[in-house]
Amino acid sequence: MKQPKTLTVDEALEQWQSFDTILDARTPAEFLDDHLPGAANAAVLSDEERITIGTIYKQVSAFEAKKRGAALTARNIAAYIENQCLERARDWRPLVYCWRGGNRSGSLAIILAQIGFPVVQLEGGYKAFRARVMQDLTTLPQGFRFVVLCGTTGSGKSRVLETIGAQGAQTLDLEALANHRGSVLGPIPNKPQPSQRHFETLLWSALKKLDPSQPVFVECESKKVGNVRVPEELMLTIRSGKCIVIDSALQQRVALLRRDYPHWESDFNSFADRMQALEAALGKDKVQNLLQRSQAGLWNEVVETLLVDHYDPAYLKSIHRNFKEYETAQTIALSGIDDSALQACARQVISAEPSTSNPTTA
Repeated sequence: MKQPKTLTVDEALEQWQSFDTILDARTPAEFLDDHLPGAANAAVLSDEERITIGTIYKQVSAFEAKKRGAALTARNIAAYIENQCLERARDWRPLVYCWRGGNRSGSLAIILAQIGFPVVQLEGGYKAFRARVMQDLTTLPQGFRFVVLCGTTGSGKSRVLETIGAQGAQTLDLEALANHRGSVLGPIPNKPQPSQRHFETLLWSALKKLDPSQPVFVECESKKVGNVRVPEELMLTIRSGKCIVIDSALQQRVALLRRDYPHWESDFNSFADRMQALEAALGKDKVQNLLQRSQAGLWNEVVETLLVDHYDPAYLKSIHRNFKEYETAQTIALSGIDDSALQACARQVISAEPSTSNPTTA
């Protein structure tokens, strides 16, 4: 019987570009929680089927569980081959994994190997990959030179960071990876946050693509971005990086925030729900007053009050405490919120941090 080739995580990562497809044989729920970069779900058991087989294993016997599991697995693999593999060429090379590189990925890999595909099974499965991610997240950050964009809420840090990336410099966008803008009002409509595990995998993948010889521009963030937490070593390394302050006038900040958060103005009930979290800081009466003004359409006043009374004091307290280089930071003004102003500001930020090669400018 032709057996699939097996590779360790390190060997698989070295050959990553040689795989045509990464197949995750775990359940959809396991896949949703986290998966290898670029993987597709080829579940050999559904979430419900896995629970059923596990119950039989515990309450009846391992033998009964294996019999029923084999029947379900064979049926699901047959459906996968019929739906996904009939048009595949003979040289299609998938990497297959499950939780620990055992029965689920082994069943799929053996059948694919018997067909004649040069399939590879990952030794240790997702568990081994996860261990590699966690180990790397304690060591990789130390190799980078982070340049931290600071500035009060609405100053345009996120927009400038995005523009810096578009101009060819290296960036690490924590908010984009977390699907969250990093505040009480930071959730993004129709964009759920990744699980903590998947956020860490996304971070790992992003860091692996960066060149340690070049600076990496990043926005100042708290330890948590919404519901996910930035790994400790990465947070410590970012907080020790050089700081550059993006300075914007108050009314410009109000305008930018209203442009970036239009969903709160169109969904008062959701806005009111989120505002309850600020009662401890602002007081119930002030929150109710802000809600009344928002219902009246006085959004410039609402945003300005939130900035002056809450976000600015909280930001300044945190930035002085957590970012070592903030006191000596260079300040660069953002003169407007249109593309030309953002591009000019981004060029100034990039030129303030020389690198060994020049990025392409817009």
